[in-house]
Amino acid sequence: MRVKGYFWGCLSSATYGLIPLFAIPILKKGMLYDSVLFYRFTCTSLLIALLILVKKESFAITKKELLPLVSLGILFAMSAQFLFWGYQFIAVGTAATILFLYPVFVALLMAILFKEKIPKVSQLAIIIAFLGVSLLYKGENGTSLNLFGVGLLLLSALFYAIYIVIVNKSSVRNMSGYKLTLYAMIFSSLFFLVKASLSGGVEAFPDTISLVDLLMLALLATVVSNIAMVYSVQYIGSTATAVLGAMEPVTAVCVGIFAFKEVFTKNLALGILLIVIAVSLIVLSDIISKKIKFKVKHKPKLGNR
Repeated sequence: MRVKGYFWGCLSSATYGLIPLFAIPILKKGMLYDSVLFYRFTCTSLLIALLILVKKESFAITKKELLPLVSLGILFAMSAQFLFWGYQFIAVGTAATILFLYPVFVALLMAILFKEKIPKVSQLAIIIAFLGVSLLYKGENGTSLNLFGVGLLLLSALFYAIYIVIVNKSSVRNMSGYKLTLYAMIFSSLFFLVKASLSGGVEAFPDTISLVDLLMLALLATVVSNIAMVYSVQYIGSTATAVLGAMEPVTAVCVGIFAFKEVFTKNLALGILLIVIAVSLIVLSDIISKKIKFKVKHKPKLGNR
């Protein structure tokens, strides 16, 4: 069972890391962000709705659940919007690594909004995480990342962190993962439909290849990623699944190198490593803290000589 869980966890994070592989070629052909994201979330909604039908789950939601679901849809949409904007200024591997900071923002939000104490392990992890970002920011040849692009990606990570906090703290926290994802995707789709309508309407696909890329963006990088995450959590729990999320920036870096000929530098490698370590420490902070307390509590007393 655990082997299956690790497989689904790796599949979830790896497929999510494929977003730039399918999105950037469409954007380079001149298609606007709002249209691409509208098609992405609409296709995703249809595919998840089909899955719910097959599983014979209910589509019903309560009035109490409506507002949180609308909020989740807008937050997910904003996270995707800022990520796609960030691709204009930052290499895709670096962009995905910065986005991977979202657990750091979750820890900070929980401390600020719900007065949850940040364990010392997590405090150390936050320092390590921003040290990792500083390494990404400064290139080995003296050049620096576009500060505006870094800001966009940090906003993307922040909006996704708020999304996670609302899932955990609102009336939808016990909702089926499939249903929650469906309605979040529907409201994300409506968000971009409205935006596209205000700027001339949803665009047609420039060619057949773009249509294929869009379908793969919706199927692999969104539907498969979300479903695999649900299965992974069922088999090995949310903590291990979150740790396996480290595959996401690694996949995106590989996409950047092999698909878009981006340069892999020592600073990028070290920055990724530090951020992955930091996120893993945050995810595992409760377990580590408990083990440290247990060892201190059961430390053998030394007798006098």
